[in-house]
Amino acid sequence: MHQYLEAIGFGKVISKAKLDQLVNHIEWNYTNHELIGVDREWDFCEFKKEFAPGIGMALCGYMDIDEMFTKEYYYPYFYGTGITSYSEVVVERRMDREDYVGICEDFKIGISLIFKLQNSVEYLREKDKGTKTIKYSSVTISGLCNEGTVLFPIKKTEEQRKSIKEESKNRMSLLNEARGGDSAAAESLTLEDMDVYSQVSKRLVSEDVLSIVDTYIMPYGIECDRYSIMGEIKAMQLVENEFSKAKLYILSLDVNGLNFDVCIPKDKLTGVPLVGRRFKGDVWLQGKIHFR
Repeated sequence: MHQYLEAIGFGKVISKAKLDQLVNHIEWNYTNHELIGVDREWDFCEFKKEFAPGIGMALCGYMDIDEMFTKEYYYPYFYGTGITSYSEVVVERRMDREDYVGICEDFKIGISLIFKLQNSVEYLREKDKGTKTIKYSSVTISGLCNEGTVLFPIKKTEEQRKSIKEESKNRMSLLNEARGGDSAAAESLTLEDMDVYSQVSKRLVSEDVLSIVDTYIMPYGIECDRYSIMGEIKAMQLVENEFSKAKLYILSLDVNGLNFDVCIPKDKLTGVPLVGRRFKGDVWLQGKIHFR
């Protein structure tokens, strides 16, 4: 069973027989169906079944010239809202199957953000147009989470909030200059990081790390598209999986300046989510690229 089926409300699907029934249900009761030719005899085919607004499962495989479908793999999906980043995206194919990941380098976080590509068929169509480069306008990131925790926010004055925003803008500017080859900017960033490390080390003697770190995002585990995050809750809603009747929270988060949505089962969320509080959990990142 896919590890993140639980995140969309299928935590009770534990036997292979039940999982097979669910996969067959998707094939014959799909909400959306797309295919694209990969050679003369086979088409890459994707069935999607929505169980709540923007939440569902995808079944991928190949269809031959006699319209016989061969299952390859499935995955749960969750479509986020809004735009997460306008930064450039690189798409890479996985080695073992017709599946793709996106790599986005956003200056806000300073690391490469790797995510499961949700609109692979659309990407393949853009690729088949024969243009030298595929042009991307933006990307919408979303996350699936099996369990998480709600934390109280760090108390800040309005002056402190303005100061944090100004520091963030200055850091983004320095990162941009450093990537362009400016050695002075790179040196400034190094000294800034050393100063932050020194301050945090001193505060950790008498304070908890969660009272110092406001938000963060960092790789988690050995899978390249899994991350540990903590972000401020900007909006929230409760939806229901129409098939399993499980309640799901959709949390809109601000994580290090990146805005994206996370889907998590209500009964796996510790604490009461409210706007302004923080969410902490481990997520599987997905993303939809918007083409020009």
